[in-house]
Amino acid sequence: MIASLLASIGLPVLVKTASDALKKIDSNVAKNAAEALDAVVGAINENKITPEQVAEANRHTEKMTELDNLVSSETIKQVNESFRAELVIDDKYVRRWRPTFGYSVAIAWLGTMFAVAYSIVVQPDKAPTIITSLMNLSSLWGVALGVLGVSVVKRSQDKAGCKQSLLLSKD
Repeated sequence: MIASLLASIGLPVLVKTASDALKKIDSNVAKNAAEALDAVVGAINENKITPEQVAEANRHTEKMTELDNLVSSETIKQVNESFRAELVIDDKYVRRWRPTFGYSVAIAWLGTMFAVAYSIVVQPDKAPTIITSLMNLSSLWGVALGVLGVSVVKRSQDKAGCKQSLLLSKD
């Protein structure tokens, strides 16, 4: 009875939620996946998949989630340790790499966009080729802007933490 109740909570709810979400996507693959998940829910309801099997699947899902959370937590700890180590270093350049990188990316971005705009205005017949060439750089810009975004957010959090520490120490 208890196993049956527990089995009816975890996996069936997850499967039903995923099925409902997939049904809203306009794609044959998503629709087929939703139908397959509905079949799983039907098998659970008809006891073709036993409560013990569902409970085992729930335990497995919990363990996998726990491991994923542990990996995420360890990654965040490593990043935080790196930032803390950077904060205590007296080398001014090490402490200024974020602004330097930010200015470099901004100047490179402006230069690229100016060159593209100028080239399109001067040679409009080559605009499709120029735009296609620019699209080939999207992964490069994606990485650079991603690093810049993470750096800005993390530095803002560091400053907020330092400010909070200063406020607490004044009390």
